[in-house]
Amino acid sequence: MNRSNWAPLVVGLVVGAGAGLIYGWVVQPARTTQAAPASLRADFQEEYAALIASAHAATGDLPRARARLALLPGATDGDHIAALAQAWLATGHPESEARALAALAAALGDPTATPLPSAAVPNPSPTALVVATAAPTSRPRPTPLPTFTPGAPFRLSQRLLVCDDPAPLPRLQVIVLDSAGEGVPNVLVRVIWDAGQDQFFTGLKPDLGIGFGDFTLEPETEYTVQLAESDAIATGLRAESCTGDSGEPHFGSWQLTFVQPDS
Repeated sequence: MNRSNWAPLVVGLVVGAGAGLIYGWVVQPARTTQAAPASLRADFQEEYAALIASAHAATGDLPRARARLALLPGATDGDHIAALAQAWLATGHPESEARALAALAAALGDPTATPLPSAAVPNPSPTALVVATAAPTSRPRPTPLPTFTPGAPFRLSQRLLVCDDPAPLPRLQVIVLDSAGEGVPNVLVRVIWDAGQDQFFTGLKPDLGIGFGDFTLEPETEYTVQLAESDAIATGLRAESCTGDSGEPHFGSWQLTFVQPDS
């Protein structure tokens, strides 16, 4: 094919491309619409839930948080948010975000649970969450429970082997109390052993107490437990054998109680 035969083809391609661009940009441009949160990808839904938790930590407005979570499948369940808080820790997200999720999970399970101080999580931009809801009415803030005072670290008050724990597997039961004897949620607990470490928050199982948290023990493994807000530690924790009512041996659980002394 000689050069003169190429000319009509090139001109046709240029004209066609130009016409397509004009149609796509001017005649029928793409229109962007807001996607419903439920249609987002799973990891984006988790990010959205984390934003809701941060907003709740800043404002303490639980009804507003519930309304926003209702836009995500199954997210109004406190256990769902509690699992997300643990996953947030395990995947290296900021601790402040995990704390906010833990606080929201505790509040969903127990509306009287202590909200995080507003300084703990940055106040998100008003445009961070765009939710089509009716204008909010004024609601009273939940009454916070007493919480620990900065500068007064917790101390280990009791270490008890529990042989009648109803849990199917041996576990560490951590109970954190303030100086008034009230449970303290959202306290980060670190568990360390030779092969690794893990962490969890108190308050994610409000039916067992808002100051309660637990961790499953593996046999033949020795653990150390420390609260993030304290230098008090418990060492040498391992699954110990107990004898049941029927005489059959089984592993017991360790219950650790940390208490904040009077300031």
